[in-house]
Amino acid sequence: MIRTLVVDDDFRVSHIHCDYVSRVRGFEVVGEAASVADALQAVHDLRPDLLLLDIFLPDGSGLDVLRRLTGDAGGARPDAFVITADRDIASVRTAMKLGAVGYLVKPFGAADLAERLTAYRELQHRVDTLGETMETEQADVDALFSAVRPPAVPRVPAKGHSAPTLALVQQTLRTAHRDLSAAEAAELTGVSRATAQRYLSYLVKEGTVRLILRYGATGRPEHRYRIAS
Repeated sequence: MIRTLVVDDDFRVSHIHCDYVSRVRGFEVVGEAASVADALQAVHDLRPDLLLLDIFLPDGSGLDVLRRLTGDAGGARPDAFVITADRDIASVRTAMKLGAVGYLVKPFGAADLAERLTAYRELQHRVDTLGETMETEQADVDALFSAVRPPAVPRVPAKGHSAPTLALVQQTLRTAHRDLSAAEAAELTGVSRATAQRYLSYLVKEGTVRLILRYGATGRPEHRYRIAS
């Protein structure tokens, strides 16, 4: 499980984000903090793997948390997703320079966060897989650097389709490393089978997903879906 600390001074928003995190397979919330001081203490006490970090805090900036942790020689710093209403490009650039693995602007829905957390989980899986390898190929390096980027989705989804849900379905296929049925995709994404089928069909038409027909001994072929290479 990826141990996650949520840092936000609004307790209602913090609880909502904790709920979002708890819905994503492979993640658990180990604590909440509402200030820079509380966040630093919680990192020391709880040793989380990942921070969901707001910028606007009562005693400073969430970026100060990253600066302090980066300069702390006492142990490995957790990764951080900056989650904030701050749209200032200077804040975005600073977060990047301080090593944040993502920057998500409020307000956002559960699907937006799930998409990025799923990609982050895939990144950790790739790192663990390569952990005992002495050297990596360029393809491995490219995959690591692209792992936390949201997958490409059609810029203007057809009527009745949500861009975050499209991204979530596509990301699920990309991280599955195999073809999936609509029912399997629905279970992994948390949407209904009918919704998964509708989004998969749309992605096939857009060319980002391949339809595979699996023929059995009798009857109609099973429809399977795989990310387009």
